[in-house]
Amino acid sequence: MAEDTVVIVGAGMGGLAAALLLAGRGLDVLVLEKAATPGGKMREVMAGGRPVDSGPTVLTMRWVFDALLEAAGARLDDHVRLVPAGILARHAWSETERLDLHADPEASAEAVGAFAGSAEARRFRDFCRASAAVYRALEGPFIRAPRPSLLGMPFDLGLAGAGILARSALAGTMMRALGRQFRDPRLVQLFGRYATYCGSSPYRAPPILTLVAHVEQQGVSMVAGGMHQIARALAGLVVRRGGRIRYGAEVRAILTRDGRLDGVRLAGGEAIAARTVLFNGDAAALATGLLGPAAARAVPPQPAARRSLSAVTWSVSADTTGFPLVRHSVFFSRDYQAEFDAVFRDGRLPGEPTVYVCAQDRLDGPPEAPGPERLLVLVNAPATGDARSFPPSEIDPCRTRTFAQLARCGLAVHLRPEATVTTTPAHFARMFPGTGGALYGPANHGWLASFRRPGSRTALPGLYLAGGSVHPGPGVPMAALSGMRAAEAILADRIRRPSASTVRSPRAAMSGGTSTA
Repeated sequence: MAEDTVVIVGAGMGGLAAALLLAGRGLDVLVLEKAATPGGKMREVMAGGRPVDSGPTVLTMRWVFDALLEAAGARLDDHVRLVPAGILARHAWSETERLDLHADPEASAEAVGAFAGSAEARRFRDFCRASAAVYRALEGPFIRAPRPSLLGMPFDLGLAGAGILARSALAGTMMRALGRQFRDPRLVQLFGRYATYCGSSPYRAPPILTLVAHVEQQGVSMVAGGMHQIARALAGLVVRRGGRIRYGAEVRAILTRDGRLDGVRLAGGEAIAARTVLFNGDAAALATGLLGPAAARAVPPQPAARRSLSAVTWSVSADTTGFPLVRHSVFFSRDYQAEFDAVFRDGRLPGEPTVYVCAQDRLDGPPEAPGPERLLVLVNAPATGDARSFPPSEIDPCRTRTFAQLARCGLAVHLRPEATVTTTPAHFARMFPGTGGALYGPANHGWLASFRRPGSRTALPGLYLAGGSVHPGPGVPMAALSGMRAAEAILADRIRRPSASTVRSPRAAMSGGTSTA
């Protein structure tokens, strides 16, 4: 029956993860994706006739995907080839100031010692231990769990975990905590950058985000052929498990009848009946009424003031000289706070940006083949793409400042106009409605921010959420986890509300048992 169909809006990581689990349990799953390919923000851009990874570029928490594919009766290694990174990232402050962080924490400590002295190396080891403790405290009761409540967290965390959370709440901002940890301001700047992994300012984010350091030390993988291979693999598995994916299918409204969810309507007017809809997009698109008033009432407000970072990116195929790039390289500005004041306080592009470069044709050393290499060059920007579009008179000087910053650190990128594609906050706002171009949902500013993210369920029965704007947060593995949690919620609710379908319970979904609804 059509009403038994689970409609998933969006083939991003959350939507694909949920579709894979639900199709594997025998449900009729239909994924509607407005783009021509799967992946959502995990996108490719053609530059000079070559595909360039132009979304997420770092794969961590491999265990999420191992668990997802195992639950679907598959193995990750059979579908994508992952190469462990030996160098997590190369960092530069000038042509002579460089520091590599390694997959081996002790190698990183030695590098920190050579860069900033033996005392800072000791502090780095202390920092790693503290980051691991934060991660261990939060992994079960927060990261892996359905949406936690603020009142319930102290009980879920236990005495030690609650103490960590309390100390984080009292410690001020991430940068203040790091300033007490390290004496070298370059190290404070380096580890403060982890706040940007969830689109936040380290001058407003809580110290608890230093857990990202431990996540990276657990392993960073490079995906052969680019990150988009993960999306392709998941989409292929969804179809092989009986799910359907329609591309070029833009959902314009979530339909209700007599106060109940009734399906969705596409841009062309087609209505698709469904009593279960999973929205794998930014919750702000619902909250602002872009998909209808019933959906808007079903989720909490998403104020524009809480938006995370956007970006200006250049996807290029270019020759480079000078600086020895690795897969991930970061070139720091000389006034970090001015960057974030510009973006979050003033709503403008930074005067001297910190620049991230992903060299897709490199691993831990030179390119795998001679000739132009594929680069994603990224600087932070305000998520104001729906309110104002930065004109060329602002984007062009930003490009000049960005590549001048690379040159200041020793890297020359020889751009060719025909092999350079620029993406601005306005472009991101059009691709991801309701966001203004924010790439990470709401910013994690203040220690309560993580508890403001909605969970899988909404106030409209039958409407569910997944993606980086909902719990547990942004990033490829976290978005996939949100889809897994949404699938579990759908299965559990169908068991409580029997239908003609036979499904497995969420617990049985992981163990292989079945439950008849």
